[in-house]
Amino acid sequence: MSAIETQPAVQDAAPARPRWQVLLVRPETMTFVLLVLGIFAGGLLSPFFLDINYILKSFTLYAEFAIVALVLTMVIIGGEIDLSPAANMALSACIFAWLQQAGVPIPVAVLIGLASGLVMGTINGLMVIGLQLPSIIVTIGTLTLYRGLAQIIAGDKSIRVPEWFIGVDRIMVAGIPLPVVIFIALAIGLGVVLGGTIFGRQIYQIGTNEVAARHAGIRSARIKFGLFLLVGIVASIAGIMTASRLGSVRYDLGLGGELQMVLMAMLGGTYIFGGRGTILGTFLAAWLLVIVSTGMIVANVLPAVQLVVLGSLLIVSIIATNFIYSRTQR
Repeated sequence: MSAIETQPAVQDAAPARPRWQVLLVRPETMTFVLLVLGIFAGGLLSPFFLDINYILKSFTLYAEFAIVALVLTMVIIGGEIDLSPAANMALSACIFAWLQQAGVPIPVAVLIGLASGLVMGTINGLMVIGLQLPSIIVTIGTLTLYRGLAQIIAGDKSIRVPEWFIGVDRIMVAGIPLPVVIFIALAIGLGVVLGGTIFGRQIYQIGTNEVAARHAGIRSARIKFGLFLLVGIVASIAGIMTASRLGSVRYDLGLGGELQMVLMAMLGGTYIFGGRGTILGTFLAAWLLVIVSTGMIVANVLPAVQLVVLGSLLIVSIIATNFIYSRTQR
């Protein structure tokens, strides 16, 4: 009998992993475990961490960034990135505040502020999709552009908004602050779209292999352009919400928010190179970031040290996510 005949004709397929093992190695599981540990550690720092009302109130300080991070997750899964939403928030809010101060009716000023966000999303989309420029370079440029325009409009002073417009974070829906309700509702809606529709599967396919997606008949350019538009309009909504929460607007509104938005997406398991990630992961990561940030404030950690911690979390989350996905591909 020859050596060729002694070898099996077909190799046995590797056995499927148990479902519990698959769930255990998902990035969302890591985020959930960290969230539980964060709440436990926060409870040791202050008993208020065990009060749901305190946590909900703390979340309103980060709700606008969390809302934008949900949409940014879809952009990253699609293989692109947008670093300009925080500057978009500032410019939209400055346009709104300047117009209402000039005597424009509030509803009209709000609509123009939202339209400006749509324009900013269009600019990003045209340069990335139309001119085929790298999204990270484009949005770093527009980040600076939008922030500079906001400073030109508002100057170095704050622009007050009417008293009746202040307090979006004090509006309660079933005992939950309105910004938190909006965040939860948006997370559910986008989670269904991304995980349960053809459109969502197409976003994953584009992020995994855009060339193959185009050959499969997926209109990748149109979908990506739509995602940039969605980020633009949602960022402008978040900017006007922030104006209502703070009661005034400055050009530096949301400064540094890019880090927190990207951190929420990365910490939730979104793959920086696209094709992988979930809305659930970003949802959990947003709560984790609130717990960590609030815990550092309670512990009187210096702002500079807080930035170091957030930056370190971002690096660790990227490394951990890359390691988990590389293991699951074996």
